[in-house]
Amino acid sequence: MNERALSIAAPAGVLILSVVVWDLVVRINGIPPYILPAPGLVLSTLVSDWSILWSSLLATLTTTVEGLVLAVAGGIGLAILFNQSRLLEHSLYPYAVILQVTPVVAIAPLLLIYLPQQAAVLACAWIVAFFPVLANTTLGLNSVDHNLADLFRMYGASRWQVLWELKLPAALPQMLAGIRIAGGLSLIGAVVAEIAAGSAGAGSGLAFRIAESGYRLNIPRMFAALLLLSIAGIAIFAMLSMLNHVALRRWHESAIAREA
Repeated sequence: MNERALSIAAPAGVLILSVVVWDLVVRINGIPPYILPAPGLVLSTLVSDWSILWSSLLATLTTTVEGLVLAVAGGIGLAILFNQSRLLEHSLYPYAVILQVTPVVAIAPLLLIYLPQQAAVLACAWIVAFFPVLANTTLGLNSVDHNLADLFRMYGASRWQVLWELKLPAALPQMLAGIRIAGGLSLIGAVVAEIAAGSAGAGSGLAFRIAESGYRLNIPRMFAALLLLSIAGIAIFAMLSMLNHVALRRWHESAIAREA
């Protein structure tokens, strides 16, 4: 079996084994569904409650994508400004670190006081996803070979040309790595904010659906919502990894295919 097939078969085998063990534990011990539902019941609940869960999934994904887009735009834009002005970097970077290390679950109630509910949820998703993009892009821009930068300047290149033709392409791998991390974090931020908001209504996301199911002891629906969240996180990571591969596969060492 080659390495690519093994990378697919090994986790699939672990997943199948885990589901079988889960099902056996429930059946052998006669555990009732309100304590631990069997895998089959979770899947049947996912199908029967699909209309409810689908609308909640769309609400959470909308917030996640909006938070990620804002984080990418804000993180890359601010990193470029930091690279062009050391004074700006030294003045603002510590506050970005403070924003990152402060738990979003502690910030969410404050945001819900001052902002409309949807804006507060979006702000939480942005806060969590923003820093990896900023930190990685700043690192990439500051790590450009100084000899190449000096060569550009020696030939009369402007600051814009150095940035556009040298620094941004060189920083692209770190930038994409930050975006890949930010994708998952944006989903986490949206879920945490939705739980803090604790709202009801058509726009409520999967986090609210999980909390509601817990209050009603509808544990199979809770597991079904958690399953959807996991699948959404995996899909986001896979799409951003694909973007990383497509952007780097022709020229960067980390993505170039090698013969065994």
